[in-house]
Amino acid sequence: MNAAKDFRTYLAECPLVAIIRGVTLADAEAIAGAIYDAGMRIIEVPLNSPEPFESIRIIAERFGDRVLVGAGTVLDPADVSRVAQAGGRLVVSPNTNTAVIGATVAAGLVSSPGYFTPSEAFEAIRAGAHAIKLFPAEAASPTVVKSQRAVLPKNVPLIVVGGVTPESIPGWMAEGADGFGLGGGLYKSGQDPQTTLEKARAFVAAVKR
Repeated sequence: MNAAKDFRTYLAECPLVAIIRGVTLADAEAIAGAIYDAGMRIIEVPLNSPEPFESIRIIAERFGDRVLVGAGTVLDPADVSRVAQAGGRLVVSPNTNTAVIGATVAAGLVSSPGYFTPSEAFEAIRAGAHAIKLFPAEAASPTVVKSQRAVLPKNVPLIVVGGVTPESIPGWMAEGADGFGLGGGLYKSGQDPQTTLEKARAFVAAVKR
């Protein structure tokens, strides 16, 4: 399995990353199933969730290469190997940490670090990032993406994360966003699978309009 190839394939099919912060072991499979049923194929379990590596393992074993699952809020390069051992193939960070990026690339996993300025974006790309995450997007705007897209490499996906709603997606896409990370607008800890499915379907419909 080639993680980078799968990432690009899944992002092209549905440019959404489901961030299931706070998911528990008891709920991980059912929540991932709801997200899968809605049409999303990329799932991120932040490391500040309960037993995140086990949740990643559960999802990876249940869905195999039909999804790309991995960890978010990865701040320590040492955690990259733990993600890989759990069957994860994606490493997402809120910041531009070249040590984490380097460890991720060396492990054959997909690196999607957070950035906010062009300087951080170029630093992440030089370190080998497969995608860059504009975060927090609440502090930016689609116009910022348009300006950055004029100078950033077109072959590196730009994913908008933070405060994204189905209603705001078209505006971001029109200015060059390649994908979206969905956090609290999609899933909150303790949320049931049916509610998750309904919210996920609304986001999927937004990117297909």
